[in-house]
Amino acid sequence: MGLKDRLEDDRLADERETFSSVAHWRQRLLEEMDLTELEQLDMAQRRARLERVTGLILTREGPVLSNRERGTLIRRVVDEALGLGVLEPLLADPSVTEIMVNGPNDIYIERAGRVQRIETTFASENQLLQTIDRIVSQVNRRVDESSPMVDARLPSGERVNVIIPPLALNGPTLTIRRFPRAFRMEELVQKGSLDAATGLLLASLVRAGFNMVVSGGTGTGKTTFLNALSAFIPATERILTIEDSAELQLMQEHVIRLESRPPNMEGQGAITIRDLVRNALRMRPDRIVVGEVRGAETLDMLQAMNTGHDGSLVTVHSNTASDAVYRLETLTSMSEVKLPHDAIRDQINNAIHAICHLERLPDGTRRVVEVAVVASKRREEFRLQSLMVFDQEPMGPDRVVRGKYVRYPLPRKIADRLRQAGESIPAAFTVAEDDDENLREIAS
Repeated sequence: MGLKDRLEDDRLADERETFSSVAHWRQRLLEEMDLTELEQLDMAQRRARLERVTGLILTREGPVLSNRERGTLIRRVVDEALGLGVLEPLLADPSVTEIMVNGPNDIYIERAGRVQRIETTFASENQLLQTIDRIVSQVNRRVDESSPMVDARLPSGERVNVIIPPLALNGPTLTIRRFPRAFRMEELVQKGSLDAATGLLLASLVRAGFNMVVSGGTGTGKTTFLNALSAFIPATERILTIEDSAELQLMQEHVIRLESRPPNMEGQGAITIRDLVRNALRMRPDRIVVGEVRGAETLDMLQAMNTGHDGSLVTVHSNTASDAVYRLETLTSMSEVKLPHDAIRDQINNAIHAICHLERLPDGTRRVVEVAVVASKRREEFRLQSLMVFDQEPMGPDRVVRGKYVRYPLPRKIADRLRQAGESIPAAFTVAEDDDENLREIAS
């Protein structure tokens, strides 16, 4: 065995010894505490109370420790008793947007758009399983060999995915995506996610009732951008939001929030996004905002857009703006209602007005890389017209993405509809003399 292996074994042994100590003092803490008293305190008071009691127990029964060692042990004992153990400091760090646990000895985080490995580990697979069990029990779920996958949302808003052996060969795998902070469009412009003129144009499109799709890959900021767009919906309208995990934070007063429900432990009682979209149509919405379409609910959403619910917003996974319309076509065909190919194309061409495509670039930044309008009509082949494209420059040695936002003339029918709705066109955008200007076919 090499020196590196021996050092790693020593480190793991130290971790196991520490965990054994933490588990012992956690048990002593729970024996000492009146749990009824704790229930009457808020989280900050509860933590302070547990820290005081743990300190008293250590003074009375514990080993001789330095102030630093004592503080660390108290914090870990309270984290184990109250929170999620070694994950607790990561959840307390607002700069961490995602936590990825690939087995007990392999933890990654995402910070500022970049994924990095951290030194923190679990003492054993058993400790990781205990933490997972504590997480899923908060939402009345369980994970075991008969139910080895769980997808849930914590009461505090984080999205959680768990998969354990035998499906996960690396050991229990846990992914926690943090609740995204709501950004205003002005803040996204300041961060460089898009240019100011495009932000003003998108605001006008939302107010004027254009049906819009926000597309992009995983982690590109679709939900954050959807939330920013929704801020421009007039406060006088009744808005229904439909999500798998409720993340949108709309500021308007008249908002009805709906969230899907997974099946219970017996596999019963699931309420899908499609169920909620169908029900939403009976609730007299002015606008429907769907966090993400993934299946047959796409047809119901398109029908809603085609039957008087203009100004609706939705996100979809895709690689480009062009791919987004074909993705919608594929998802629509997943419905049990078997529509002819031309009829599906007709639904999409009539329902979708504009597409905003986002990407996470190599330096970790998230940007709107294209805004396009659907120019095809009825049963024509899909055609898009770009309104803005981010023209990226080759990356230099500093690995920072640079580029410029290139704007194109607005189709005349888009400009006319904006003016009819009382919306102004940003000065940075011109109006095309010919509606076929900058028109492009999409290769299927």
